[in-house]
Amino acid sequence: MIARRVVVHGMVQGVGFRWSMASEARRAGARGWVRNRSDGTVEAHVEGDQEAVDALVTWAHGGPRLARVTHVEVDDAQPTGAVEFDIEP
Repeated sequence: MIARRVVVHGMVQGVGFRWSMASEARRAGARGWVRNRSDGTVEAHVEGDQEAVDALVTWAHGGPRLARVTHVEVDDAQPTGAVEFDIEP
């Protein structure tokens, strides 16, 4: 089990990024959460097996069709034992 903190920059709010990321996470088998931040970025905590986490981090570099991702920060994190992938307010 691994975990990553992901912060996505660009035009990523108001384009369905959180909903799309949650759907992709469930498809890949990743767990954690995603939320909008007040600075216009999207932040996520992603955990699971290496393959699931890597798949979601790779997806975040492009995001959904209407998003325009300019930069993605990825840092190691501690797994929290999440059992699903949630969209936070």
